[in-house]
Amino acid sequence: MKKHKVSKTIGEINEKIKTGAVVVVTAEEMIDIVKNEGPVEAAHQVDVVTTGTFAPMCSSGAFINFGHSVPTIKASKVWLNRVPAYAGVAAVDCYIGATEVVEDDPLNKVYPGEFSYGGGHVIQDLVAGKKVSLKATGYGTDCYPNRLVEKEITLRTLPQATLCNPRNGYQNYNCAVNFTKKTIYTYMGTLKPQGANANYCSAGQLSPLFNDPYYKTIGLGTRVFLGGGEGYVTWSGTQHKPAVKRNEKGIPVSPAGTLWVMGDLKKMSPQWLVGVSLQGYGCSLAVGLGIPIPILNEEIAGHTGISDEDIVTQIIDYGHDYPNGISKSYGQVSYAELKSGSIKLNGQEVPTVPLSSLVKAREIAEILKKKISQGKFNLGEPQFTLPSK
Repeated sequence: MKKHKVSKTIGEINEKIKTGAVVVVTAEEMIDIVKNEGPVEAAHQVDVVTTGTFAPMCSSGAFINFGHSVPTIKASKVWLNRVPAYAGVAAVDCYIGATEVVEDDPLNKVYPGEFSYGGGHVIQDLVAGKKVSLKATGYGTDCYPNRLVEKEITLRTLPQATLCNPRNGYQNYNCAVNFTKKTIYTYMGTLKPQGANANYCSAGQLSPLFNDPYYKTIGLGTRVFLGGGEGYVTWSGTQHKPAVKRNEKGIPVSPAGTLWVMGDLKKMSPQWLVGVSLQGYGCSLAVGLGIPIPILNEEIAGHTGISDEDIVTQIIDYGHDYPNGISKSYGQVSYAELKSGSIKLNGQEVPTVPLSSLVKAREIAEILKKKISQGKFNLGEPQFTLPSK
């Protein structure tokens, strides 16, 4: 007997979560369900599909309120463990960016630079409960006469700390190679000369935006797993570019959508916010991000059934083309091929290296699945979804 089409609401799914009747599977588990049962039956059976990704996400950082001193100060410059933070926010507010480097770092003067400590490491130290030295200077005003504050802070003693990441969860990204004659150091890692290795950065079939390619369920107010705690999608991320070429399954074949996400830093974990040093490039922060996809209908169920074989990306030369703004693809490759450990490039087998952790992505999807199944994580209903054009 042919089943009728499916139409659910997030409110109905949240009621199932409350009563313990919800059916939750991970994005990897959903692949076989859709393949064997079809999207309509899959939508009848499953209420929520969980996703996950863990990778360096440079456009990340934290707003920190470090509390008033006596006498009071209007900070114009702030350092956390000697890493400059942006102080042009308010009297004792600052923003520490993940890619900011500690003062006096030789950078690439000693090439390739090690970039051993930066903003991402400060954030990890804070969520790990470590003491962080704060220095703030001001120019002095009638209401804020103090010109210098130096003290140790911990995340627990801060009045407020909010992780605020303007661009996370990239929907697809390039496969990076280097066709020049020298080794280069990039945000995609170290690339050997003459196309000797290929680096990529995505969890593929587990990645959040691949499982909702047209952002039907993701938008302002979507509740997410963020940094080991809970957060929200608050806007489309910077460089959000959904109007790109897509394959027959609706999957972008090049970098597309991005997310702006925020959450309470005090409830996060150093396991899921990890400072990163990229040799010859700079500092970053590896972020754990997971999004539950509510299966509202068979269309969404079909999208969550995508596999690594369905997802492709472009091979881009980071040695010459990328730094010179040349848009050229040297071929298309699937994530199944990338995850196999090697691809064929110019007639040769080339090893592939992921910057993202598949193990961690799976763990995030499982954590979300468990929390939702136990009634500990309700779905956030977006006020409006992300722009899809």
